[in-house]
Amino acid sequence: MKYFMLVPDGCGDWPVLALGGKTPLEAADIPYINELAKVSEVGLVRTIPDGTEPGSEAGNLSILGYDPAVYLTGRAPLEAAAMGLPMAGTDTAFRASLVTLEGDGPYEQRTMLDHSAGEIGDREAGELIGMIDRELGGTRLRFYPGVSYRCLLITNRLDVACKVTPPHDILGKRVGDYLPGDAELRRLMLRSAEILKGRRANSLWLWGQGKKLALPSLLDKYGVKGSMVAAVNLLKGIGRCAGMACPGVPGATGTLHTNYEGKAAGAIEAFKGGSDFVFVHVEGPDECSHTGDRDGKLQSLAWTDQKICKPVAAYLKSTGEPYRILVLPDHKTLLQTQTHNAEPVPFVLFDSENALPADGAKAFSEAGGARGRLFESGGELAERFFRTSK
Repeated sequence: MKYFMLVPDGCGDWPVLALGGKTPLEAADIPYINELAKVSEVGLVRTIPDGTEPGSEAGNLSILGYDPAVYLTGRAPLEAAAMGLPMAGTDTAFRASLVTLEGDGPYEQRTMLDHSAGEIGDREAGELIGMIDRELGGTRLRFYPGVSYRCLLITNRLDVACKVTPPHDILGKRVGDYLPGDAELRRLMLRSAEILKGRRANSLWLWGQGKKLALPSLLDKYGVKGSMVAAVNLLKGIGRCAGMACPGVPGATGTLHTNYEGKAAGAIEAFKGGSDFVFVHVEGPDECSHTGDRDGKLQSLAWTDQKICKPVAAYLKSTGEPYRILVLPDHKTLLQTQTHNAEPVPFVLFDSENALPADGAKAFSEAGGARGRLFESGGELAERFFRTSK
């Protein structure tokens, strides 16, 4: 049996007035996934446990069967794992996002204009983080470039328990209302703004902190050899911690304009190379939701359907081997609020041997999912995906 999980990040949403009251999933041109839905089990799954922030770190751990309430320490340690950065037990990793703040007055009075600094390129981001590390870094405080704006700080001298709000949750808002309580964190953020003054990426925003993460492997958990095809380090970190291969895809950006065909080819190559399970992550719907880009969200969904789901499913069918496909977001990201949401998300679960009930839903959508079964956790759905047989 082969297993394919396709995750259009944040594609779940609320109805949008400008879409005639439809959700983006209902309005998007996704004929192939909708055809699958007609012969699949369609329902809802609660990917975010009560009391857990609805981030991609929690959602993606959940749908792989790892309870975030048990395993999650923070977003940044997963990204550190993806980058191969060593972390001692006393270390804390922070996401050090390059952001754009609007305004020239005191730091606290400025507003969060862009959480990605204009989707800054890797080379420029690396140069800026190198500058900050030379000015602010030391043996117990080091800054590292990541993918685009997604950089890291690893330290053993800052407060891991201090609450810091993700920058994509405060777009257009006064940053002084969301600064951390820890004085050293605030000092680093204000100093970074002095160093980066005059640039589009004109500040660091520190958040997502946590200690080193340890997960049981997917091989031990479900008996499958897995591969993670993703652009962003958060997902690669989850994959590496779970013992999965993480092949690179040239041109994979973590934005709307990523290499969709390359991700499909990477998935097919992973199956050919012996993987039983391939997880493909697409960041575009989430990124577009955070910026209120309705048309971009629809386009990313259409490309995911046509350029990833269709060719990978066709390959699996051509092998003659039994296979399953699970399509679902890790969480909702709402165009209306431009933030994540913890409500249950829809899923489509297809089995080539009809071992799972097909309930005749007409489409992959929130309404279609609401007519089916509600799984109370991502782990419950993962058990069904990997273990349920005739």
